[in-house]
Amino acid sequence: MKIRVAVLGASGYAGEELLRILLRHPACEIVAITSRKNAGEDVSTVFPRFTGANLKFVAPDAGELAGKCDAAILALPHGTATEFAIPLLNAGIKVFDISADFRLRDPEQYKRYYKADHPAPELLKRAVYGLPERYREKLRTADLVACAGCYPTSSILPTAPLLEAGLATGRNIVVASCSGVTGAGRKVDLPYIFPECNESLKAYGVIGHRHLPEIEQEMAAAAGVDHLAINFIPHLAPMNRGINSTIIMDAAAGCTMEKIGEVYEKAYGKERFIRILKPGKTSDTKYVFMTNFCEIGYNFDEHTGKIILTSCIDNLTKGASGQAVQCMNIRFGLPEETGLL
Repeated sequence: MKIRVAVLGASGYAGEELLRILLRHPACEIVAITSRKNAGEDVSTVFPRFTGANLKFVAPDAGELAGKCDAAILALPHGTATEFAIPLLNAGIKVFDISADFRLRDPEQYKRYYKADHPAPELLKRAVYGLPERYREKLRTADLVACAGCYPTSSILPTAPLLEAGLATGRNIVVASCSGVTGAGRKVDLPYIFPECNESLKAYGVIGHRHLPEIEQEMAAAAGVDHLAINFIPHLAPMNRGINSTIIMDAAAGCTMEKIGEVYEKAYGKERFIRILKPGKTSDTKYVFMTNFCEIGYNFDEHTGKIILTSCIDNLTKGASGQAVQCMNIRFGLPEETGLL
């Protein structure tokens, strides 16, 4: 028996990546792909790479979808995702949301960073944060999964084990991340067209980026504190996809390269989608391109007492669609790597 999957918002970059993964997933059947703009069109008119897939976009209708699917993956804008999550959950569908609607546990943080009241604050406690390497056991029984964001994934995975182990303090953390242009979504907007992005690397949103509270929330949980504050500095890089995060942390007393390696081996030695590099090596986006892997490098600067981490993911795969499928595999009792290798 196959998992019947509906992809809502399938005409964006995350939607395209979901189709790429799900069409080769041996345990899934795509029963619906939705797009308001492209309803009625064959998928090949938007994505010629899927010619012959025998899929047509339909207008999103939660009532109709509920009778067709076992799982719904929402690749929708924040705010809009909740509109569909509620009726689908009420119909017993397992919902995997790629938007930010259910990632933050505090509705006041959502209001502050997304400039609107949360549309369904009662669901926040029900949602499980969709970062398998951190919340695997909870994901096994989750009905609503808030898939981790792309920048947060690249920031939390390398830092959480060191914070938990007490090798790094929660003070003075700086995360500088570079993302490919697809992170901005599939839209025509002046800052993201080729002449503006090509041969250019620039920081943006250096204070108050929307992913900041999500990163701080999960780092604080790892450190065992109620709150911590970091500097998060995102950059737009002249590439289509990929994220490279360089992270600087204050080392705790007694920290060594050897101890950092031991912590990572304990935390991630058996993880299918995390690669810990040899001491002193740095990660590279080209080695995670179109994969669900996170590659982590680590260094310890004794001169400054700083831990310097590098972390690379593909923003559309491990940072979005691949992570959603990994979570779905866990929820339905499949090997995590199914359809992702």
